[in-house]
Formats: sequence, structure tokens, C-alpha cells
Amino acid sequence: MKKSKTKKNDRLRWLFTVCILSFILSIIFSCASETIIPNINILFGILVIILFILISIIFDMIGVAITAAEETPFHSMASKKVKGSKHSVILLKNSDKLASICNDVIGDVCGVVSGSAGMLVASSISTKFNLNASLVVLLVTAIIASLTITGKAFGKTKAIKNSEAITLKVGKFLNFFKK
Repeated sequence: MKKSKTKKNDRLRWLFTVCILSFILSIIFSCASETIIPNINILFGILVIILFILISIIFDMIGVAITAAEETPFHSMASKKVKGSKHSVILLKNSDKLASICNDVIGDVCGVVSGSAGMLVASSISTKFNLNASLVVLLVTAIIASLTITGKAFGKTKAIKNSEAITLKVGKFLNFFKK
């Protein structure tokens, strides 16, 4: 009985952590995009949106790869002292939490922020070129949504096929910062 209560408390603590983390990241990313985009030209605003979309796709790929990878090859690599393999094992042991952070927190927050940044860019476009604001917003949000969805679909396929390589790259990245 006590063990199930501890697990329930751990899950509730994890959900609270995810909620707070996503709230903080949303504020940071939204403030950054709303501060930067209105003060720059339209082309740079589009580049900022593309950056948010790419971050969303990359973190979605990482989350899927870590979930899809098998732990056994990384233990073998760790015994051969392959750099990043020990970090990869840690990633895989925490794959559920990492997938939630990568796919849901970072990926979804970037998706929402790219949409709100798109609204700012659409507003600038409609004002600068004297176009129907509703139509421009509709087109910009549709483009952002289609690029994000297509990118994530492509990324998921790549992540599943290359799960071990991606997981090892993330492990090597973390290993680099450990030092």
C-alpha cells in the first residue's frame, strides 16, 4: 500500500514539475518572440518562426528516439568506454520523463509560440502591404501548422529508424557538458 502511494506522489510531483516547466518556458519564449518580432523586419520574423518550428521538430525527434531505442546496445558501448554511452543509458532509464519534456513541454511550447509569433508577423505583413488581416493570419497560421506537422511526421520516422544513433548523439552532447 505504501509503495503505490509513493508512486502516486511521484507521478503527481512529476505532473506538477511539467506544469511549472511548461509555464515558465511559455513565458520566456513568448516574451522573447513578442519583444523581438515587432521590432524587426518581416524576413527576420519569419526566420524566428522557422527557428521555433525547427526546435519543436528536433526535440520531438529526440523524445521519440529515446523512447524507441533499446538499452542493451548502450550497456555494451559503455563497457567499451564509448563516449556518451553512459549518459545514453541514463536517458533511456528516464525515457518516459524525457519524452514528456522533449515532446510535450519543449515541442508543444515551441509550437504554440511559433503560432503566436506568426500572428505578429501576419499583422506586420498585412499592415505593410495593406492586405486583409484575417486572410493573412489564416494563411500564416496554416503554413506554420503544416510545416510543423509535416516536419514532426518526417522527424518521427527518422527518429524511430535511427533511435540508437540519435540517443547516442544526445548522450555525447550531455557528456560534453559534464566536463
